[in-house]
Amino acid sequence: MPTKHTGLVHLIMLLPLFLLAACRPSPPMVERRFDGQEAFRHVQAQLAMGPRYPGSPGWERVQRYIRDHLIQEGWVFEVQPFTAFGLSGRNLIARAGQGPVILLGAHYDTRRRADRDPQRPQDPVPGANDGASGVAVLLELARVLDRPRLRHEVWLVFFDAEDQGELEGLPWIIGSTHFAATLTTTPTAMILVDMVGDADPQFYYEQHSDPNLREQLWRIAHELGYGEWFIPEPRWSLIDDHLPFLQRGIPAVDIIDFDYPAWHTTADTVDRISPRTLEAVGRILERFVEYAQPPNPP
Repeated sequence: MPTKHTGLVHLIMLLPLFLLAACRPSPPMVERRFDGQEAFRHVQAQLAMGPRYPGSPGWERVQRYIRDHLIQEGWVFEVQPFTAFGLSGRNLIARAGQGPVILLGAHYDTRRRADRDPQRPQDPVPGANDGASGVAVLLELARVLDRPRLRHEVWLVFFDAEDQGELEGLPWIIGSTHFAATLTTTPTAMILVDMVGDADPQFYYEQHSDPNLREQLWRIAHELGYGEWFIPEPRWSLIDDHLPFLQRGIPAVDIIDFDYPAWHTTADTVDRISPRTLEAVGRILERFVEYAQPPNPP
C-alpha cells in the first residue's frame, strides 16, 4: 500500500533530474551585429515605393515602413508634424536607452526633380543613395544596437524636406531646421548619415563638422579596417541636416560621400549601392554609440 512517504520517495528519485535541469547552461545570447545585407534590403524596399518627396504616395509609404520597423524593434516612436514655406512635413523620431542624448539622423525625402540630369531633369530622383542609404543605416542600427549596454539615450531621427532646396523657391534642410529649433533637450552629439551607400566610397572630412567628433569617428573607421574609405582630409563644406545643430552649439558631424556623379539625377538607383559600404558606416556608428562615455558632470 502507498504510505504518506511515497511522494517523498518519488521526489528523492527525481531530484537528480531537477539538479541536472538546473545546472544545464542556458543557450548563449546571440549578439547582433550590423549587417550590410539587411541594410541593403531596406534600400531596396524604399526604392520599390517610388519617389518619396513630400506629399507623394511613396512619402506616405516610407513613413509607415519606418514606423512599423522601429515599433517592431521596441523603440519609442513619435511623429513631429510641421508646416514651413508652404510645405507640410513630418519628422520621425525613435528613442531608446537612458542618459545623455546622442542623436543619429538621416533624411528620408527624395528630390522632386532631377535638375542635374542632362536627359530627364523634370523626373523625380529615385534616391537610392541620396535618401534611402542613410535611412537604411538607421533602421539596421535600430535592430542591432545593444540597448542594455547603452550609457546614453539614443535618438534616431528621420528628417523630412531636406532635399527640396531651390525648387519652387524652397530652402534646404527644412525638417532638421524645425527639429533643432524646437529642441527641449540638448544632445551631447549629433551624427548625420547622408549618401552613405556608394559602391566606390570616399568619405572625406566635411568642413563645417565638429573637428573633435569628426576625428573620433574617422579614428574608429581606421580601427575597424575602413581607413581606405575614410580619408581624414577636408574636402566639402555642405548645407546639410547637421548645420542647425552646430548653430545651437551641439557637436555635429556629417558623414557623407559627396563624390557621387549620380547626385540629383535619375541615375541615383539601387545598382549603385553596396552593402559593404552601408555595413562600414553602420559598424562605425554602432561602435561609437555602444562605447561612448557619458560626459563628466560640470
